[in-house]
Amino acid sequence: MTEEVTYYADLFKVLSDETRLQILQLLSKDQLCACDIIEEFNITQPTLSYHMKILRDKNLVVTQREGNRVYV
Repeated sequence: MTEEVTYYADLFKVLSDETRLQILQLLSKDQLCACDIIEEFNITQPTLSYHMKILRDKNLVVTQREGNRVYV
């Protein structure tokens, strides 16, 4: 496989997760604090961190730390 095909195959795997798609849909409307996302989806902090790492690794989201809050 070419690098491009491998990239898109990995991207589709990332986007095939319902929670990650819902996070992206929510973030398409507004920048949110991670604590707001946790409340919206009723998930734990480690679970959100897991999903956010995957989204960041594919450059689908960018995070910004302000004090002890992380905004996406």
